[in-house]
Amino acid sequence: MKIYRFHKKQNLPITKAQAWDFLSDPKNLKTITPEYMGFNILSGADRPMFAGQIIQYIVTPILGIKTKWVTEITHVKEGEYFVDEQRFGPYALWHHKHFIKAIDGGVEMEDIIDYKIPMGVLGQLMHPILVKPKLEEIFNHRTVKLEKLFGKY
Repeated sequence: MKIYRFHKKQNLPITKAQAWDFLSDPKNLKTITPEYMGFNILSGADRPMFAGQIIQYIVTPILGIKTKWVTEITHVKEGEYFVDEQRFGPYALWHHKHFIKAIDGGVEMEDIIDYKIPMGVLGQLMHPILVKPKLEEIFNHRTVKLEKLFGKY
């Protein structure tokens, strides 16, 4: 089975502390997720992020199909990075690294997602048609939302 990688960077004119405070709060994920996805946190977002934290969501990524998604925060280095991994959900593998780095006049946020699609060859056929464009759409939406919230770099 093929493992895919999605990579995205965004610069914002805010401090590293501001970026960390926003991005490390699971409740803010709803703010930067497209509304049509019906993103709703069920549990696990009631305290600051920590390694071992389990967060449960309901999300409707395609065709109005509600999906339960359970992630675990597996690594946290305060102010620098965190990693979430899917424990239950739509992917055969989901490993998402979030990095925050100070740059002149702001921060660089970097997301690296390694993922595997279920359903073997059928899943691989759906990747360029459905999965990759959906990830690009979600992260493009996030870019616009973050620029509205914090300004353009």
